[in-house]
Amino acid sequence: MKDKTLEIAGKKFNSRLIVGTGKYPSLENMTAALKASGSEMVTVAIRRVDLKDRSPQSFYQALPKDMIILPNTAGCYTVEDALRVARLSRELLNQEPALLKLEILGDPKTLLPDTVGLLEATKILVKEGFKVLPYTNDDPIVAKRLEDLGVSAVMPLAAPIGSGLGIVNPFNIQMILEQVKSVPVIVDAGVGTASDATIAMELGADAILMNTAIAQAQDPVTMAKAMKLAIESGRMAYCAGRMVKRNSAFASSPPL
Repeated sequence: MKDKTLEIAGKKFNSRLIVGTGKYPSLENMTAALKASGSEMVTVAIRRVDLKDRSPQSFYQALPKDMIILPNTAGCYTVEDALRVARLSRELLNQEPALLKLEILGDPKTLLPDTVGLLEATKILVKEGFKVLPYTNDDPIVAKRLEDLGVSAVMPLAAPIGSGLGIVNPFNIQMILEQVKSVPVIVDAGVGTASDATIAMELGADAILMNTAIAQAQDPVTMAKAMKLAIESGRMAYCAGRMVKRNSAFASSPPL
C-alpha cells in the first residue's frame, strides 16, 4: 500500500505525532522532549498558559519555533466557555489557518467529552472559520456527524485522559476509521507507552496526539524518541499489510 501524506487544514506534515505541553517536570525538559519527538505540531491549553508573556523565560519561548501551535480549550465544561476560549486563542496567536483543538468535558471525574455540547460548538466555530479538531469519544456515529459538520480532523479517545490504559476499544476505533474518510482520524488520549502508539497506527489511525505518556514518563526525552519510532513503525506495518489471522497452524515451509 502506498502511503499518503498527512494533511490537516491544508498543511502537510511529515510527522504523525502531535504532542502536548502539560505536566513536564520543567520547561527545559519539555523543550528537549518536544524536539526529540520529531513532532511538527504542539497543542497548548489557552486557559492554563499565558501566551501573552513573551519574555526570555516564558512558556512561549520554551516552545520550539518550528512547531505549529494548536491551541486547545482544555478545562472547558460548557459551550459558552469553549467558544470564549476559542475566540481568545485566535486573538492571541493570530495565525492562519485558525487551528483549534476543541474540547468540552462532561464532568471533572471522568473527563469524558460532552458530545452534545461538542457538536453544538463545532457547528458554530466551523461557521466562524476555525479549523476545528474536536476531541470526542470513540462513538462512530458522533465521529461521522463531526465530519459532516466540516471539521478538519476527528480525534477519538483511546481511553480516558491521562489514564495510560492504551487502546481500550480497538473495535470502535476501527469503526471510526471505516466511517470517517474525508478528514484525518487522530487518536487522542489514553496512550501510555510505545506499544499503544504502534497498535493505534497499525489500526490505520492517521496520527496520534499525546501528552501524559511522554511528560509523566520517568525519562520524558527518551520516551518522546520511543513514541516517534513507534508511530513510524506502526504506520509502516499498516501500509505493508499484515498477514491474515488463522484459527489453526500453517507451516512456514509447507511440503512440496
